[in-house]
Amino acid sequence: MKYFYLLFSIALLTSCGEKKPEKTETLEEKAQRIHDSVITIDTHDDINVQNFTDSINYTQRLDTQVNLPKMNEGGLDVAWFIVYTGQDTLTTEGYAKASENAISKFEAIHKLCEEIAPDQIELALTSDDVRRIVAAGKKVAMIGVENAYPIGEDLSKIEEYQKRGARYISLAHNGHSQFSDSNTGERDSIWMHNGLSELGKQAVAEMNRVGIMIDVSHPSKEAMKQMIELTKAPIIASHSSARALCGHSRNLDDEQLLLMKENGGVVQTVAFSSYLNTEKNDARSAYVSEISKKVADSLGIEWFERSQFSTLTPEQRESFFANYRKVQGMAQDLAAKDPNAPPAVNVSDFVDHIDYMVKLIGIDHVGISSDFDGGGGIEGWSDASETFNVTLELVKRGYTEEEIDKLWGGNLLRVLDEVQAVAKTLN
Repeated sequence: MKYFYLLFSIALLTSCGEKKPEKTETLEEKAQRIHDSVITIDTHDDINVQNFTDSINYTQRLDTQVNLPKMNEGGLDVAWFIVYTGQDTLTTEGYAKASENAISKFEAIHKLCEEIAPDQIELALTSDDVRRIVAAGKKVAMIGVENAYPIGEDLSKIEEYQKRGARYISLAHNGHSQFSDSNTGERDSIWMHNGLSELGKQAVAEMNRVGIMIDVSHPSKEAMKQMIELTKAPIIASHSSARALCGHSRNLDDEQLLLMKENGGVVQTVAFSSYLNTEKNDARSAYVSEISKKVADSLGIEWFERSQFSTLTPEQRESFFANYRKVQGMAQDLAAKDPNAPPAVNVSDFVDHIDYMVKLIGIDHVGISSDFDGGGGIEGWSDASETFNVTLELVKRGYTEEEIDKLWGGNLLRVLDEVQAVAKTLN
């Protein structure tokens, strides 16, 4: 018996000696590991063609919210650069001017990828492209069109835009277009088409045919419902959040969200302060606005309220926007140091919307967007360099790596694949 106990003790000591205590992975380490392993896609980043020149471009750490250095710092793999044109008159002249603007943005994106920094970023047209480019260690550019207004009444331009790299188009922006009513009609209940025009209905069919995703973030609810009835493929909302949590007309209500699920589409939750928490946004904005006036005054810069913009001279407007980021940045820094400042809308508020939509329509139908350089940005995700903070908050809330992979881009790429598969059956 003593011999048995001796052998047992030796075996126990030996086994204990062989085992080394395993290091416990911290929550931050887990989040970083997941962030590094998934493909992170932001489906809405506005651009200014002045930042796509030989001397000023996205290889530099500009004061833009998105550029290559900031994408690298934050681990953002894919940026959807936006061909955006504001709404103007529904006339031949208006369409022609808008078309020039749109083409200049297409060309700027191609210049970045093909001439300025082909060793750092490449344009993707398919999900396979995305995965190949990321695997090669480069950043990915994709193209979305915000407002089909520049197309005019020539539907052949939809295929032209597709050939230029566009992979989603919204049929309206802030104002009714020749194709679709806008969500902005809710302000005065004045509608142009009661949803889609006949041209808009034809545009839906044409987008299906050429493999372009239909974006419903800006069109009216009725237009969105009609698009879902007509489309043969899943659709997306490229930058919208949940109306149940924030009653902005740019957000989708529960009926719309459930329609998106039924359609098989995806809603890209947007990090836009006033679309996430109106009360917090308004209080913080009023506070920062007052500080901005004082900062501008101390710098000898004329400062204007948004309501005054229409009365400004071209020189005043140019001066204001040239100094806007500088003044706002200083004001935001001062606000961040003031313990009595109203709290800013933050990453937690953003993920609240993700939580809500995942619970309502499922993990397969929710994604992520910022609207950077177009008004987006919140505390904790103020530019692409802070992208990791979104993953960190998702991990804190218990999302698995598989779920985070879907939210950060897997769902969006799945929809793109399905839209392009439908197009093959229609040609």
